[in-house]
Amino acid sequence: MDAKTGLLLALGAIAVFYIVILGAELIRRRREQVASGGAIESDRPTVAGVTIGFVTNFLDTLGIGSYATTTSMFRIWKTVPDERIPGTMNIGHTLPTIVEAFIFTQIVPIEARTLILMIAASVAGAWLGAGVVASWPRRAVQVGMGVALFVLAALMLAGMLKLTPPGGSALALSGTKLMIAVVVNFILGALMTLGIGLYAPCMILISLLGMNPVAAFPVMMGSCAFLMPVASVRFIRSGRFDPRALLGLLVGGIPAVLIAAFLVKSLDLDTMRWLVVIVVVYTASSLLRTARRERAAAAAATVATA
Repeated sequence: MDAKTGLLLALGAIAVFYIVILGAELIRRRREQVASGGAIESDRPTVAGVTIGFVTNFLDTLGIGSYATTTSMFRIWKTVPDERIPGTMNIGHTLPTIVEAFIFTQIVPIEARTLILMIAASVAGAWLGAGVVASWPRRAVQVGMGVALFVLAALMLAGMLKLTPPGGSALALSGTKLMIAVVVNFILGALMTLGIGLYAPCMILISLLGMNPVAAFPVMMGSCAFLMPVASVRFIRSGRFDPRALLGLLVGGIPAVLIAAFLVKSLDLDTMRWLVVIVVVYTASSLLRTARRERAAAAAATVATA
């Protein structure tokens, strides 16, 4: 058994663990609602939720990413409270991303050691980041996501305007370059739990280190596939997620990944990326404005009470 096969077997085991943990939590929440005697909330995904899951994971499979678009759609359609967006995204996009990883780690050649070390670093970063973000208050999440989205928009623009190196032909790293890749991917794993997304910065990292840009696909999808279940467990335990929205991401996401990976042969991705950047900047501005308004309202309420 080679290293990549072992990697996929480990990923399959993690996927099963994630499903068991999520299923147990949803059952526990339902039992609590029944025991309380109050109204029982439906966990069935809505049409809007499934649509968001399909669109965002379709774009994710093409390399555009899903976190920025998901945050934007959640806020525009007002389907998930701001403080629950990071947890809902991490949990809901996990299974579709695992499907992506199974596909792209097989069809794109990359040295197993480079792939495994970068994935392991991102998982460690995600475990640390999820524990921090899950405990943040609402305004801290709003400000954090707003700043993260502005950074992501800048990174996407840099790539679209050819301000970053085009990359090389290497499919493996060693020495100092490998160390840099591991450290940076650790940081990206931590930031991903906040909603910055790993795809755009990871693709830039791969290019800066002289690797073939195509190698970014198994690295970024493999990293996300392993780190998201780890981060999701911490978000699940915190209760900071929306069950209906995350199930919409899951139900709509898996078929979108399969269609994008195997059936889509041509798509004007440049136009799509420009639209995503515009929406991301709008969402980031909206988050920061909302955080400022709520802070001002809280301050006014404190003064009035005093």
